[in-house]
Amino acid sequence: MTQTLSLLVEDGVAVITFNDPNAPVNALNSRLASEFDAMFTRLETDASITCAVLISGKPDVWIAGADIEELVSLTSASAGETLSRNGQRMLDRLAALKKPVVAAIHGACLGGGLEVALACHWRVLTDHPKSVTALPETQLGLLPGAGGTQRLPRLIGLQGALDMILTGKTIRPRKARSLGLIDDLVHPAVLRRVAIQRAKELASGKRTREERQSSASEMLLEDNPVGRAVVFRQAREQVMKKTRGAYPAPLAAIDVIAEGYSHGVSRGLDAEAKQFGALAMTPVCRELTFLFFATTALKKDTGVGEADVVASPVQRLAVLGAGFMGAGIASVAVQKLTPVRLRDASLERIAGGLRAVRDVLTEQRKKRRLTPLAFDDMMSLVSGSTDYTGFKRADLVIEAVFEDLSVKHTVLREVEDAAPDAIFASNTSTIPIARIAEVAAHPDRVVGMHFFSPVHKMPLLEVIAAPQTSAQTIATTVAYGKQIGKTVIVVSDGPGFYVNRILAPYINEAGRLLDEGVAMDAIDAALVGYGFPVGPITLLDEVGLDIAGKSGPIMADAFGARLAPSITLQRVLEDGRLGRKGGRGFYLYDDKGKRDGPDKSVYALTPATGARLDMSAEQIVDRTVMAMLNEAVRCLEDGVLRNTRDGDIGAVFGIGFPPFRGGPFRTIDALGVANCVQRLDALDARFPGRFTPATRLRGMAVRGERFYPSTGKPL
Repeated sequence: MTQTLSLLVEDGVAVITFNDPNAPVNALNSRLASEFDAMFTRLETDASITCAVLISGKPDVWIAGADIEELVSLTSASAGETLSRNGQRMLDRLAALKKPVVAAIHGACLGGGLEVALACHWRVLTDHPKSVTALPETQLGLLPGAGGTQRLPRLIGLQGALDMILTGKTIRPRKARSLGLIDDLVHPAVLRRVAIQRAKELASGKRTREERQSSASEMLLEDNPVGRAVVFRQAREQVMKKTRGAYPAPLAAIDVIAEGYSHGVSRGLDAEAKQFGALAMTPVCRELTFLFFATTALKKDTGVGEADVVASPVQRLAVLGAGFMGAGIASVAVQKLTPVRLRDASLERIAGGLRAVRDVLTEQRKKRRLTPLAFDDMMSLVSGSTDYTGFKRADLVIEAVFEDLSVKHTVLREVEDAAPDAIFASNTSTIPIARIAEVAAHPDRVVGMHFFSPVHKMPLLEVIAAPQTSAQTIATTVAYGKQIGKTVIVVSDGPGFYVNRILAPYINEAGRLLDEGVAMDAIDAALVGYGFPVGPITLLDEVGLDIAGKSGPIMADAFGARLAPSITLQRVLEDGRLGRKGGRGFYLYDDKGKRDGPDKSVYALTPATGARLDMSAEQIVDRTVMAMLNEAVRCLEDGVLRNTRDGDIGAVFGIGFPPFRGGPFRTIDALGVANCVQRLDALDARFPGRFTPATRLRGMAVRGERFYPSTGKPL
């Protein structure tokens, strides 16, 4: 059997290298238990060893966490509890070793990996962008299960530990040092030498760990039961405000940490193991784990499925349009060190685009994700022009111009002259790529790249393949999308593509509820309660009513009355309202753009008169969400989607479909296909033509099928 742990003794120091020969990253699993036990026994009994260093044999990963495959194979809460207790036992033994062990960390130190580091006696971390630490278990619907809920608060303080555990946020090296999470911050070149030196110093007594000193606020809030009660209460309130109780893991983590403070570490560990097992069996954990596996699989997906197609490198990017979207695209590209040339009609617009790029980078610098030098280097990569100067050497040109077919035809012709070898990608949100490519000399090099707003925050990128788009073009576009940090799905061409197509019936149904007299804030509240980050009416204001107004007729022309916008939506647009950016939409806004309640003058534009119609949240959700679910199946049926995985990822990452529900297809499975058909039929009887179940859905109901296997595996 190949070994994952190897040991080399150097001048009394056992240098233990963790390097799984069968995996690209190091991960913890139960199969390693015997290796760790043997290693600990060697450290305890070998008199020639005075101390140890634990280091990784992988280039940019220390320990990436627990083996997720092992987690999803759990079949009961008791099995999950046992897995947790075994991890606790192993790390308790590590922490109890009489000979000091130093964690020499370079690269990702996540989840169970960080729990291993916490059990070591000293931690040395490299000052490198890839050396990040986190306890991201709550993002999978779990909590740290190998002692992390008890060790972390005692190392960095209660409030800092709650912040890390409840959010799963990534901690960068300098922040880790300031928190007290690590002891030394060093250059990667000297990691091994410094770690060995620290191990010797600890073994000889020349260096000892100083007891952590509490700040005045910590003494007030953390070092006494009354203060801790305040901290825990505030943490619960913040979790409920953020999650509305949809995610049980953060609340369970608070309870477990509180148990350890109230009754001691042993009771805390017992509670940790029990909660870990219980959480592992929840539907929320199952859906969040599915999303983890789905996004991991997408990272390996070339988008074409042809082994002999190799993506071409994109070394230079040109962007047509320096507005909100164009500048946003430029801002993410320069952060990956791609030179970008912006073009727009006037110097004023170019200047505005450059300011927008600077604003995004400034935000990153304020968060200490960029050094001043990196900031300057990135700003030097973006330039602008009112003509096509600088386009000739571009490998990829992305147009983010006015959503008008004739305008896009004009710039396509111009780009083919100015950058004859470049791929032409349209950032259109609704116009079919085939229509845009009608005037192209090289339609095989025309593709869609549908970014979502704001580009620097929204993770999804839809790559749209028209019938004539070549596999080479798709592969190159997908690869570059990943290079700039996007989660990429490939969809077939068609009006609205996938994400906007499923969004259309959801938004339209919300508009029809307005037509009938339902209050706008009641509609939004119902969908936020369902799990969306914002309601559909708020979403219209945020996106911009002018943009929504342009997509509505396109969808109606393509799909008929089923996807036609409501009367209220049309009237609000005709009234000149633009949403937040214009200071006037469905809601009221102050001079700084802060929302200030519903604009009740909108109700005068609705067909309904008099008092607002009282409708239950369940009815509102039923009409809006079922319309979206049905349209997602139609997209699969029509070949717009390659598979259900892409459909679920697209909805969650593109429009904020509730992650704890897994996506439209996972939701249909959870509700039951037959049940969904019955609900759609009932709605269609009331509103003929709008809710007719997709043919594929009805057939699946008859055959008793589901979209995902019921084996417990996420994919």
